[in-house]
Amino acid sequence: MNKPDKSRKMPLTLAALGDRNTCSIEQAARILGVGRSTAYAAARDGSLPTLRISHRLLVPVSYLARVLQETVPAGEAQVTQVAQGDPR
Repeated sequence: MNKPDKSRKMPLTLAALGDRNTCSIEQAARILGVGRSTAYAAARDGSLPTLRISHRLLVPVSYLARVLQETVPAGEAQVTQVAQGDPR
């Protein structure tokens, strides 16, 4: 029997992408915490920038990093750094 792939439902972080420059729409959706349909709709209306390579739509990781950095309040970003062992 095939087991359902639960990994698609789990959140994804930018760090998990390693040194990749792009990711799929599905991966971007998981990173942003939105559904797959919402991510594709955002790509269609231009609010999620994409690169089209043949039939594939790819999202620049630099865009995701910039957007997520802008949306994290300064106090929360500092707490996250301290929690990860940053001596600041």
